[in-house]
Amino acid sequence: MRRARTDPPALLVIAHGSRDPRHAATVRALTARAAAARPGLRVDTAFLDFCTPSVPDALRELAGGGVREVVALPLLLTRAFHAKADIPAVLADAAARLPGLRLRTAGVLGPSPLLVAALERRLRAAGVRRRDRAGTGVVLASAGSTDPEAGAVLADIAREWRRTGWCAVRPAFASACLPRTEDAVRALRAEGVRRIAVAPYVLAPGFLPDRIARGAREAGADVLADVLGPAPEVAELLLRRYDEALPGPVLRPALAGAGSGATAA
Repeated sequence: MRRARTDPPALLVIAHGSRDPRHAATVRALTARAAAARPGLRVDTAFLDFCTPSVPDALRELAGGGVREVVALPLLLTRAFHAKADIPAVLADAAARLPGLRLRTAGVLGPSPLLVAALERRLRAAGVRRRDRAGTGVVLASAGSTDPEAGAVLADIAREWRRTGWCAVRPAFASACLPRTEDAVRALRAEGVRRIAVAPYVLAPGFLPDRIARGAREAGADVLADVLGPAPEVAELLLRRYDEALPGPVLRPALAGAGSGATAA
């Protein structure tokens, strides 16, 4: 007898959310690109705040539509507070309330060579040619976090990226820690770097990315790249993190939501 067709687990991409409508539009463009690259995979989007649907609402809709297994993917570049606390708590509560839904959690996106490739793509689109690399300093500007792990990851990315031929790569932050984008640009200029490009290490437009752009302009950066957005490398990375999560543990409905977080099987 022919075995019944089994649909793959759905992918739920969980973004932070923003009052800026560009944020949700960019996230949805990214998830649509990932879905187009993987026919047959259901890809949905949810938000922690400001935008709809919320994570609980999205999971209830999936469960109500007959989906029995979901991979929840935090649309985050580093393992900071949202990845360590907010999202696990929301998912644990959902697992307790939806015992018929098998729920796995994927890893955050970064660090990854694919994100560096997306940064390179955005710089090329902004006019930085490969032959300009040796004479160009890059400010790698992120949203910022009070979590020291996030800052250390950005420093590692900057150090490794510098080895690919840029005359300098400096991390900068829009909030929570220093230096700010404008300070990093001015510091590079003071060191004699003649051409400076700002590469936002952020996924979608919003308040903090606008602060990065404003700092780049105020300090006289020569090039301002776009946010990573729906770059093909980012869409590929979503699918890679999804695939990596499939053998992972399932949240236990009976235990999730009790205490400080989810318990894995």
